[in-house]
Amino acid sequence: MNSREKILRTPLYDLHVELNGKMTPFSGYEMPVNYSRGIIKEHLHTRSHAGLFDVSHMGQVRLTGVNVARSLEYLVPVDIEALALNKQVYAVFSNETGGILDDLIITRWGEDEFFLVFNAACKKQDLAHLEKHLPAEVNIEFLHDRALIALQGPAAMDVMAQLAPAAKDLVFMTGCFTSIEGVECYVSRSGYTGEDGFEISLPADQADRIARFILTFDEVEAIGLGARDSLRLEAGFCLYGHDMDVHTSPIEAGLQWLISKSRRLGGDKQGGFPGADVIFDQMTSLNCKLRVGLLALGKAPIREGTELVNDNSEKIGVVTSGGFGPSLNAPVAMGYVEREYALAGTELKALVRDKQLPVRVSDLPFIPHRYFRG
Repeated sequence: MNSREKILRTPLYDLHVELNGKMTPFSGYEMPVNYSRGIIKEHLHTRSHAGLFDVSHMGQVRLTGVNVARSLEYLVPVDIEALALNKQVYAVFSNETGGILDDLIITRWGEDEFFLVFNAACKKQDLAHLEKHLPAEVNIEFLHDRALIALQGPAAMDVMAQLAPAAKDLVFMTGCFTSIEGVECYVSRSGYTGEDGFEISLPADQADRIARFILTFDEVEAIGLGARDSLRLEAGFCLYGHDMDVHTSPIEAGLQWLISKSRRLGGDKQGGFPGADVIFDQMTSLNCKLRVGLLALGKAPIREGTELVNDNSEKIGVVTSGGFGPSLNAPVAMGYVEREYALAGTELKALVRDKQLPVRVSDLPFIPHRYFRG
């Protein structure tokens, strides 16, 4: 962010301050890292009960017009035309070299109406990308007047059943229009913690009131960015700008599954998205790097940027996310290694302050996902 740019605040800023949130700049916004109980307790509360997250810094966009689905398919490796009403899908914007411009969620709101949510740090570039590549008949509406909050954890369903009974019957990656305390909302059963939960898009001027109401439930506590990061790390999810970027392909990032069958080689709608040839080549390549989980074999956390070496002290990878996993009570990390070192169980060394600390390649996620799939 340019130092002269004004730092922004979400509609829940006053609530964060009242709750003794430790505020810090994040993607151009003042956001709470944690509240008075601390990151570890917030993390464990989300895993055992329910946490409320402010994610209003994310970008929310509505696309409408003729042939929106077909037009959007030129930008993502996903079969958008096959997406059912109120169904959502995880996707990436790819570039011509197969790299990832951003990851996002796409939801079908109507025959020619789609709702997109993308990362806060990428909002300007993503909008410019859409404006550059979508035809003039597609209308791009940035929803400045919307907030976004997430209710995550095993108790989220019980709370949602009381907030909006229509939403409690949703399954993972579906959504519906409903109301909470008289406020029009769009609720989806989704999230980035590995837990069952919901994301709620609602009018910005009603977000504070609704968030305060949700926090009156005994099961719910406010959760900051610190626990959000440790939760997604344990769940094995990428953080854009860290575990994936324009120099990382979906194949390298372990996201091959998001490429729809119809868009793959031999599919009915093979390719047609930026970097398709590069991505297809990597599907069978033995030379590309791969994202892996890493378990430290000691107590010291392995941080982002730490080099990974083999038994001959040759650099074979780097850590891209790392920290303490409260659910495991142990350090965990993710990073990229050469393909020959990507097999689970492979032991490597992490260079930490001139010492070689042992780590073991692990399958992802570190903890089982608990999404409700019906």
